[in-house]
Amino acid sequence: MRSALLQLNSSDDPAENLPVTQTLIAEAKAGGADLVLTPEVTNCVSASRTRQQEVLQTEDEDATLAALRLQASELGVWLLIGSLALKTDDSDGRFANRSLLIAPDGGIAARYDKIHMFDVEVSETESYRESAGYRPGRNSTLVETPLGGIGMTICYDIRFPHLYRGLAQAGAAILSIPSAFSPVTGAAHWESLLRARAIETGAYVLAPAQTGQHGATRGKQRKTYGHSMAVGPWGDVLADGGLEPGVVYVDLDLSEVAKARQRIPSLHATSEFDGL
Repeated sequence: MRSALLQLNSSDDPAENLPVTQTLIAEAKAGGADLVLTPEVTNCVSASRTRQQEVLQTEDEDATLAALRLQASELGVWLLIGSLALKTDDSDGRFANRSLLIAPDGGIAARYDKIHMFDVEVSETESYRESAGYRPGRNSTLVETPLGGIGMTICYDIRFPHLYRGLAQAGAAILSIPSAFSPVTGAAHWESLLRARAIETGAYVLAPAQTGQHGATRGKQRKTYGHSMAVGPWGDVLADGGLEPGVVYVDLDLSEVAKARQRIPSLHATSEFDGL
């Protein structure tokens, strides 16, 4: 099975981002991909809440989602939209950071709202309060597909290994981690965390990413780390997208998942440890 990771440099203009994303999806299909994955906040990368209020839509009204569902059906591919920033009906006005798996018929096969909010102080000059604008999800998502079980997560979730262990124990052979990683934490931790999640679960980890400096009509311009990455069940890096936008291909052999879990059967092992 061939997968394609899209590496994007999305701006804060969803209408501008959509044709770029569609072009790369078409390229991925032409390259033989059965499963195409886009990064976190595919539709809009923005640090401005007022800008987001202007351009974001609800799931039912979102033009990016409608167009990508149609494209998936026309191309006959599985499309994992890493996430879309979407308006909700929450009384506090917070958005959803939502990943959607689109089936080859254009239907929505599964949804996942990011659970762990990126509320951090990376440095004196770089801080994030994702929870100020986005409401956290409450439930993990595992979806069974003809391609295998896919466990859906987003970006900062990567630092919470129990989520991935639970998904793998429930049957996930593929773990998606679409991201818009900070350059500082990306350089320090990105590859190490991705490899750790793969090794711990014996699963394929597919992590399409945003990259570069993102255009902004309002507010501070964001920068992201890039390096979309695919990691095998034994923890080996199968593909690295570097810094430029584009498509990264990786061929998956799900029999390698069973082999890795048989060699190191820690996923279903019990522990005698009672704590300190």
